[in-house]
Amino acid sequence: MTAQRLGAGHGATDWWRQAVVYQVYPRSFADSDGDGIGDLPGVTSRLGHLAGLGVDAVWLSPFYPSELADGGYDVADYRAVDPRLGTLDDFDALVAEAHRLGLKVMVDIVPNHSSDRHVWFREALRAAPGSAARERYVFRAGRGEHGEQPPTDWVSCFGGPAWTRLPDGWWYLHLFAPQQPDFNWDNPEVREDFRTTLRFWADRGVDGFRVDVAHGLAKDLAAPLRDLGTVESYQPEDLPEDGSHPFWDRDEVHDIFRDWRRVFDEYDPPRIAVAEAWVRNSRRAAYATPQELGQAFNFDFLKASLHAEELRSAIDTALADARAAGATATWVLSNHDVIRHASRHGLPDGCDEEAWLLADGEKPPLDRQFGLRRALAATLLMLALPGSGYLYQGEELGLPEVADLAREDLRDPVWTRSGGRLKGRDGCRVPLPWQRGGSSYGFGSGGSWLPQPPGWGELSVSAQQGVPGTPLELYRTALRLRRRLVADEALEWVGDSRTAADGVLHFRRTGGWSCVTNLSDEPRPLPPGELLVSSAPVSAAQLPPWTTAWLRTRAG
Repeated sequence: MTAQRLGAGHGATDWWRQAVVYQVYPRSFADSDGDGIGDLPGVTSRLGHLAGLGVDAVWLSPFYPSELADGGYDVADYRAVDPRLGTLDDFDALVAEAHRLGLKVMVDIVPNHSSDRHVWFREALRAAPGSAARERYVFRAGRGEHGEQPPTDWVSCFGGPAWTRLPDGWWYLHLFAPQQPDFNWDNPEVREDFRTTLRFWADRGVDGFRVDVAHGLAKDLAAPLRDLGTVESYQPEDLPEDGSHPFWDRDEVHDIFRDWRRVFDEYDPPRIAVAEAWVRNSRRAAYATPQELGQAFNFDFLKASLHAEELRSAIDTALADARAAGATATWVLSNHDVIRHASRHGLPDGCDEEAWLLADGEKPPLDRQFGLRRALAATLLMLALPGSGYLYQGEELGLPEVADLAREDLRDPVWTRSGGRLKGRDGCRVPLPWQRGGSSYGFGSGGSWLPQPPGWGELSVSAQQGVPGTPLELYRTALRLRRRLVADEALEWVGDSRTAADGVLHFRRTGGWSCVTNLSDEPRPLPPGELLVSSAPVSAAQLPPWTTAWLRTRAG
């Protein structure tokens, strides 16, 4: 399957600017062969659900060969499919069916690190210190009289040191799990190999890429390496604004992505990408410029509490950053790395989410219905904003976090690397329910790789299909309306900061429609207009607590 190169015709180049993208975590989406693991033919078989939902694109989390040391983000071969998930022919069939249904396809690229099973790293382990094979990764001699201490005090994002020692006494860098050695992006072979990988998937019809850990590729590897002092974790607000951190958000990373843009622009239409870059707001725009990736994830909206003033500030910042970059904003409430927002927003204010996950027996109280109500209000607000919305599989069903997974069922390396201090991300990766009953609620015929909770079937697609008032039907209605209503990227706030202080967010969009959200415990007056959709039932004059409504305010 070969994509058109420039000069062979023109396609829509800006489809991504207002797109709704649906993230599929393939191992948990649909299992076609009954081995308990979701696969590419399973995804293909369910693409009709996504087309019917009304999304514009599907983003596939890693499906490459992997030992699953980090849920597939430890990639052993960047230009192949994990045999447990299918074949390249299966991938081509998926892309063909998606395009037939009008869906774009995006795939994850994991450029900061490979798997320790990657052919290059196995070659490096066999090679001598200082060899060309080792220069593709970051190897250093240790400190101490016999090199017994790590080269620096850097810590892994999953806990513990960011260095592992080899039998020959040398150490290699891994900012994540030891099975994920970091590439040396100063090495020309690394840069050329990723150009080859980008073209490999673009030639198979892939429309765009999600770039994992985009802010981590460039590193200051000049001797001596710099210690960081007492650092237990890396938070964007703690990073320097001048790009001087040894390995996060360095200015040199943008040379890499400008080079990638030249590859993307070889295609018609040009391929797009979105950066996963956990950086300061002041530095995020650089990743999203047309000269680089095109978009960057904005996680402030996800992290914000549902307080109107905080959300309004996050929205204004994201829109300003996107304008500065010449891009559009991105909005996300759930993904494969965070507690599902239907649960997150049902916890008491100030609740320690990690403590909630870890608690055995009596957990801090979770109000599931309240959490779902708040989650749907937030989602409808998000879908009314200018820019791209990124949905995570199962949120259209209102799925909660599976917080009570037994310790012996956990697969996330965060659990072991943190010494049991953090439970990890398995609770948002439990396989989807498609049917009320049957083996694994329709996920597949052979169970599921993570246990599904009792009652999962009542949240399934079949249980919600065609039932008014269900999360599934709300998403379908909102996405259908959004496609018809969105005309441009303009937003005009109605009211001032005092309105937000009352818990109300209200803005107009071009075309004579508006969105109003009540993020309070009390009813608020409903502005005049024809009700198009609401996240909860609305009376003629009152907007109930924790409810979003879209209104036709004049002929548009």
